[in-house]
Amino acid sequence: MFFKIFAVVIISLGMFAFPATQSYAIPFFLVALVVVFIIEGIRIVPHQNAWVVERLGKYNETLEAGFNAIVPFIDRVAYRHSLKEVPLDVPEQTCITRDNTQLAVDGIIYFQVTDPKLASYGTSDYVIAITQLAQTTLRSEIGKMELDRTFESRDEINRQVVAVLDEAGRTWGVKVLRYEIKNLTPPEAILRSMQAQITAEREKRALIAKSEGQRQQEINLADGEKQAAVLKSEGDKLAAINKAQGEAIAITTVAEATATAVRKVAEALGAPGGMQAANLKVAEHYIEAFSGLAKTSNTLIVPSNLADISTLVASAMTVLDRSRPAAPRPPAVPPAPKPPAA
Repeated sequence: MFFKIFAVVIISLGMFAFPATQSYAIPFFLVALVVVFIIEGIRIVPHQNAWVVERLGKYNETLEAGFNAIVPFIDRVAYRHSLKEVPLDVPEQTCITRDNTQLAVDGIIYFQVTDPKLASYGTSDYVIAITQLAQTTLRSEIGKMELDRTFESRDEINRQVVAVLDEAGRTWGVKVLRYEIKNLTPPEAILRSMQAQITAEREKRALIAKSEGQRQQEINLADGEKQAAVLKSEGDKLAAINKAQGEAIAITTVAEATATAVRKVAEALGAPGGMQAANLKVAEHYIEAFSGLAKTSNTLIVPSNLADISTLVASAMTVLDRSRPAAPRPPAVPPAPKPPAA
């Protein structure tokens, strides 16, 4: 503002130095001074921003987004704050775990200015304050845990850091929204030992899985053999039953056929001419038997009288006569009654 007023004074003196513009020097000076006062009294605050105004070195008001007016020479904008969420990178630091292991840790903070007045006068630099407090809190939380747990407890560490920063940020006009650990880097020797442990654990799981697979395979094979044996025995049982039933049916059928044939022969023998046909059939079979025996063997057993074939036929017919059922006898006629004596 002082630079603008100084420029107006210089221009006005230059105009007053020339006779042609002397009459315009004073009006120009007054108009230019009014314009400078108007320009310096108007403040346009961008959206999501807040400006802190001091009057004669003391806090006066906070200008919000939009059109605002201040008193020139008396008021001045001392601080400008963004109300947006701001990401802040926390530098890497070395922390000591509970089991005395060094661990390089870095992270990122997300914060937001909620009270521009406290952010201006609560601390000289709230960004540095938040960063330093985040580092000290992180060292404290990691020092309470062992190395293996730190990798599993990132969320817990983040919550603890946010709680501490949010509590302290109330007096600074700042709200810490969240904190995230980016990297947890142990020393090289620890990394190698962790890699060896992971490899051994994976090999152990692979061996267990392989043994479980072999065990399951053997169980499946044994179960399959058992089921096959059961099915085979069931099949053998059904086959034996079917065979026995078939043989029984065959024997019954043969017996019935034989009985039927015997009945037919008996009926034929009882018919007229049956005996003569039987004699002829026996003689034919007798001759066929002796002719076949002569062809297949050098030793023959013949009757003493080979020419007397009729004797053998007669013997066979005697057997047939005995096997033939006897004819029913006629009922006996009772004797006539004698006449009574005179």
